[in-house]
Amino acid sequence: MNTIFIAVFSLTTIGIICAAVLVVSSKLMYVKIDERVALLTDSLPGVNCGACGYPGCSGYAVAIANDDAKPNLCSPGGADTLKKISAILGVEAGTIEKKIAVIHCRGDLKAQQKKHEYRGIKSCEAAKRLYAGEGACAFGCMGYGDCKLVCPTHAVCLENGLATINTSLCTGCGLCVKVCPKNLISLEKADIKVAVLCTSIEKGAVVRKKCSNGCIGCSKCVRECPDAAIIMENNLAKIDYAKCTNCGHCAEICVTGSIRKHSTGATC
Repeated sequence: MNTIFIAVFSLTTIGIICAAVLVVSSKLMYVKIDERVALLTDSLPGVNCGACGYPGCSGYAVAIANDDAKPNLCSPGGADTLKKISAILGVEAGTIEKKIAVIHCRGDLKAQQKKHEYRGIKSCEAAKRLYAGEGACAFGCMGYGDCKLVCPTHAVCLENGLATINTSLCTGCGLCVKVCPKNLISLEKADIKVAVLCTSIEKGAVVRKKCSNGCIGCSKCVRECPDAAIIMENNLAKIDYAKCTNCGHCAEICVTGSIRKHSTGATC
């Protein structure tokens, strides 16, 4: 009988001590939760693209609540999301800069020569590991659609072996930018009118043999740009959008069409 009593007493005592430790620990280790974080997270689109510079929507919500980030960094959410965030924070909505994805390549099946036939996994990442894909241009789009697979708004189309963007659907989340193994995609301001759709840094004579739409580094656009907004860097034209006035003259005179007037592109 005494043995049973001692056992019950011991267990009860241990339980009381553990409960006391838990109560004290909960007081000492309590972390105050900002209720706005949950509201901000729910207001964000949930794409978790990282375009804002933070690890997902929840990380961005915490940064906003702690005043570590501006409320207008969510390009995919657009103006509607900004209004919701501003209402939660009790500040003026302001404006959000819309961005779109630009694929810097025009090397479709008609323009780009083939160096071999690829019969592996239909993935750009996989194809790049085998001599940078089957296209003659090592810098060009492989057209297997890794970018299309990750696009949450179905803004990427594959047309004639080339990925293209429907800018009317693009939210500028940047997921396609991250997944492209050749770094062909960039995020630009939505109001740009011209873009260099080539990334090859090979010399003009070499480019001509591989792709009829590639930049050959002739510098004609550099010489004739009225705003001095174009430079030639590593045999490739580069537009300084801070200087560019969107006159479109460079696209009109480009001998290979590698500089193009930017439009809605594909009709996905």
